[in-house]
Amino acid sequence: MPDPTSSNTDEELNTAKQVQPENVGALSRDQLTPEAAAQPQGHDVPGHDHAPTAGPDGRAGQARGTSQRPRPPADSCCSVEPPARAAVEADDHDHDDHDDHDHGPAGDNPYLVPGISFALLLAGIALDYYKVGFFSGYVRLGWYGLAFVLVGWKVVKAAVLSIPSGNIFNEFLLMSLATLGAFAIGEYPEGVAVMLFYTVGELFQDAAVNRAKRSIRALLEIQATEVTVVRDGQPLVLDPKAVQVGDVMEVKPGEKVALDGTLNTAAANFNTAALTGESAPQTKQPGEAVLAGMINLESLIQVSVTAAFQDTKLSKILAMVQDAVGRKAKTQQFITKFAKIYTPIVVGLAVLLVLVPYFVVGDYVFRDWLYRALVFLVISCPCALVISIPLGYFGGIGAASKAGILFKGSNFLDVLREIDTVVMDKTGTLTQGVFAVQQVQPAAGTTPEQLLRLVGALETKSTHPIAKAVVAHVGAAATGVPVDNVEEIAGHGLRGKVDGRDVLAGNTKLLAKFSVAYPPEVDQVVDSIVVAAVDGQYAGYLTVADAPKEDASRAVQELKADGIRKLVMLSGDKDSIVQRVAKELGITEAHGGLLPEDKARYVQQYLDAGHKLAFVGDGVNDAPVVALADVGIAMGGLGSDATIETADVVIQTDHPSKIATARRIARATHRVVWQNIWLAFIVKGIVLALGAGGVATMWEAVFADVGVALLAILNAVRIQRMKF
Repeated sequence: MPDPTSSNTDEELNTAKQVQPENVGALSRDQLTPEAAAQPQGHDVPGHDHAPTAGPDGRAGQARGTSQRPRPPADSCCSVEPPARAAVEADDHDHDDHDDHDHGPAGDNPYLVPGISFALLLAGIALDYYKVGFFSGYVRLGWYGLAFVLVGWKVVKAAVLSIPSGNIFNEFLLMSLATLGAFAIGEYPEGVAVMLFYTVGELFQDAAVNRAKRSIRALLEIQATEVTVVRDGQPLVLDPKAVQVGDVMEVKPGEKVALDGTLNTAAANFNTAALTGESAPQTKQPGEAVLAGMINLESLIQVSVTAAFQDTKLSKILAMVQDAVGRKAKTQQFITKFAKIYTPIVVGLAVLLVLVPYFVVGDYVFRDWLYRALVFLVISCPCALVISIPLGYFGGIGAASKAGILFKGSNFLDVLREIDTVVMDKTGTLTQGVFAVQQVQPAAGTTPEQLLRLVGALETKSTHPIAKAVVAHVGAAATGVPVDNVEEIAGHGLRGKVDGRDVLAGNTKLLAKFSVAYPPEVDQVVDSIVVAAVDGQYAGYLTVADAPKEDASRAVQELKADGIRKLVMLSGDKDSIVQRVAKELGITEAHGGLLPEDKARYVQQYLDAGHKLAFVGDGVNDAPVVALADVGIAMGGLGSDATIETADVVIQTDHPSKIATARRIARATHRVVWQNIWLAFIVKGIVLALGAGGVATMWEAVFADVGVALLAILNAVRIQRMKF
């Protein structure tokens, strides 16, 4: 808990935790200093902008250690506004997975001072019960007063300091009025109990927030803080920000890769779980991309840097998580507005509850009606709503990040739950994005091995993607075979002498050009095809296609089972191939041969027809359509930077089945949030009515406020434990 007497208020605020689903930290209200509570905050600051600003490292958000972060607002009870960068970056104050409280006189145990207050309260109640002689008058007042001061003086101070700024209707004032009023009418134990349970509730809230943010914090902590670079043959240990593109990094076994690059040394295995959520190691071959955040598992490797620190995929991912501000879900926006109106109304009703009965009740007793008003005030604080609802969304975002799904704002959890149409790109989204030989069909008298050997050897002389796919499929069988007199015929294929034989390899136009007859069914093949002739005779063909991802069919089935009424595939590939893939996956509507503007036209038609639509893509040409959809989803592993930056949701694993997972997380989050809303409304409504009627006491009021808040927080934390 920050020291209210400290002069370093800005630093304490910089490391304070904010209860927000969009950022990775959380501010408990007892960590807000009274000085800060007295200042205009949040939307009360003229010109206040929630958009993150660029820090010195080039990433959005304020730099660590500055004092310019927007402060948490105090203009409504438990008010929550879009935050700046969270305290997870403030590692000089962070306490890892502990309580995150400032270590004051209580040492490392934040429960010590409330524990002393609780012991004094219990002892006082016992002394009252047994009517011990000395326990009366000033002794009794001093006893309970000490118990109150231990847990309440900072709250009272914050309430006083908030008055000059005009931020009156905050929880500090509500709790101070109710508890000091209880002391004024002699209800000392109840006054202490309200403040004590309020304080303990804050501590439990901190613990819940810390648990909820661990999954996102784990993502933030995978960024390496130093890197070994080989320059002039000498290893140098540098800050990753000081490394230049083209430098060569050395990564020891067990170390994190600090920057994106390509593998220089022999094949190596990497743990990519922190980036993708997948537990199985990935093997990278020389020349393949290695990303920051991966962990080298076995031998010493060297990696050529291809991206500066701020341009790595990991840095961009972290910026997405940290800077998801200003995108509050509709439920949150409603509750925030509701709290600002609701709180002053209830305070006004509490005042009327004291004054009006004087004119209409025959046996009016001021003390009794004041007590009812104080109970009314304690109940009125909408803490359960304004704390647990953002925490519910925060938990949903955290659960998604553990599954390799990044939501850029809590509002997209709500929108994704409401969609009825999913439109998907083909290449790289539902298919692997890599050409591979699918079928080998030799002519009569030719074996598959002979066909592959001759065609593979000839294709080694071409750089065409289809040629590369054939060579990769043939492998060693194509090496060492003599190839001479190679001629590349544009738009047709290759001609050459392979092992002393005349070989043609290309499309059917190539065979027609050299008057080689071939079976008519060859023209009916849908996939890209490599037709071959040997010594002037048709020798067979190979089909080359982009294979569906392993979970593509399951993704389609799960989305249909999940209530998605319309599934569409849009692709720039030729329509015959698109239709074949769609049929294979069970997609009933598919369109091929499309330009980016054609995809946008289809999506706009669906939107105009009233569909709630998500578009899933990965290529640069998908970025405009991703932006157009209600929810844009990008495949983050292979996807282009433009699409990832435009998207609202990023699937790090490149698995289309994660779309259904994201929907399940969104629904679970919505369910928990509304459970909390109804719990708070029903309990508070009942106890408010009982309090106004003089039936409910301060003890019931404590349950209606702190107790319901605790129950709602515990319910919100459940999202982290759910299996999706």
